Amino acid sequence: MMPVIPVLSAVSLALVSLCPTALCARRDVLELGDADFDYLATEHETMLVKFYAPWCGHCKKLAPEFEKAAGRLKGIVQLAKVDCTANSETCGRFGVTGYPTLKIFRSGKDSAPYDGPRSASGIYHYMTKQTGPDSLHLQSKEDLQNFVNNYDASIVGVFSGTDAPRLDEFLKAAGLLREQFRFAHITDLQVAEEQTQTESVLLFRPPRLANAFEDSVVVFTDYLTISSLRRFIRDNIYGLCPHMTMENRDRLRVRDLLTAYYDLDYHHNVRGSNYWRNRVMKVASKYSGRGLIFSVANKRDFQAELEDDYGLGTVDGGELPFVTIRTKLGHKYTMREEFTRDGQSLERFLEDYFAGRLKRYIRSEPVPEKNAAPVKVVVAESFDDIVNDPNKDVLIQFYSPSCPHCKKLEPVYRELAETLYSDPNVVVAKMNAVDNDVPLGYDVQGFPTIYFAPVGKKDDPVRYQGARELKDFLKFLKQEASHNLVLPGLKEEL
Repeated sequence: MMPVIPVLSAVSLALVSLCPTALCARRDVLELGDADFDYLATEHETMLVKFYAPWCGHCKKLAPEFEKAAGRLKGIVQLAKVDCTANSETCGRFGVTGYPTLKIFRSGKDSAPYDGPRSASGIYHYMTKQTGPDSLHLQSKEDLQNFVNNYDASIVGVFSGTDAPRLDEFLKAAGLLREQFRFAHITDLQVAEEQTQTESVLLFRPPRLANAFEDSVVVFTDYLTISSLRRFIRDNIYGLCPHMTMENRDRLRVRDLLTAYYDLDYHHNVRGSNYWRNRVMKVASKYSGRGLIFSVANKRDFQAELEDDYGLGTVDGGELPFVTIRTKLGHKYTMREEFTRDGQSLERFLEDYFAGRLKRYIRSEPVPEKNAAPVKVVVAESFDDIVNDPNKDVLIQFYSPSCPHCKKLEPVYRELAETLYSDPNVVVAKMNAVDNDVPLGYDVQGFPTIYFAPVGKKDDPVRYQGARELKDFLKFLKQEASHNLVLPGLKEEL
């Protein structure tokens, strides 16, 4: 007869071996509710809480990234979640009105909203900066050297003593900005005597980005306030040519931005990564002050974006960088000439850009050869010709080919187009917003999204938010159209 205990042990080991990924990751996320939130939250110095609803699509997308981050942050920062459909009292108390909402708590108190990235690595890096003091007190030159020898930039306040008048203001600024930057302070001027002889704030750029085109340390000597320090950091933190990542791209893209994408890897190949960056910087130094900032990025990190937004794959250009410009208005340009090591091709690209000679890159399906159906097919390349026709009122539906709501709307939308087909002043159109760039002024976050672009107001289209029956569309158009609708044979039910 087979012994029972060994069999049970083997089964137990097999079950345990199934745990480490999904199940154990879920256990790393603390589940809180109305009954236990207050007393459990106070047990953790720093905690990131996700307020969610089980039915929320964005919450479902975030869940696996949140669980992965919880595993990486175990023992450093506690991650927790609250189901707001079952714990409305807690969610209401903290002002949760949308899902998911992420908040940072310190010793049980709501400290700040979480506005960092939503990827596992992004959450990890953002939250590790939340641990410990807002600003680290450096006691020696060795402490200073160790602190600034970091992958990221460092901001160090230099003061003559613990009772220095502006130290408190610096510490307040560090508390407000610690989510984005790393801070330290010195209360002995001799510790930073190699960098400054007076009270000041020093911005140390990362050693990995050291170059011959700009200083590695920038000194702030103006009167220190939270606002003035914030401006100083904003204007100097990235330097002449920052390393763009998924975490900082939104902050960089508030301005017109040129990016060179290549096999960049500052963790394993600093020298190789700086080879191309130095060539970009040499050109960038000639064009500083003209409203365009420069950056470099790992093309594999942005592979999906490059394919979707620019039609570029990671094999394009081989080992050579490929270069794009994205303006703050969303206009896109690509450098089609091969990147030359002397930088001449990049200079030619920039001259054409500043002279207005470049053609914008627009992701577009081919313009249809025939477009005689009542519902006009619009693609990005034909958008201006059809939707922005100054003599036509145009109702434009942005749709996804896989969207069930769009398919449900299709017969009603076609009937609307057929009803208005004899009106020479109205166009009923649709555009596949998955495979075509959506123009500026149209906010498309879901499908279908419908806008009306009337004559004389093409720069200010009206979003349609009514019901989706024929009579509802007609009532809307009758109110918004620039002329009386031509509705032959239609009984007036409006």
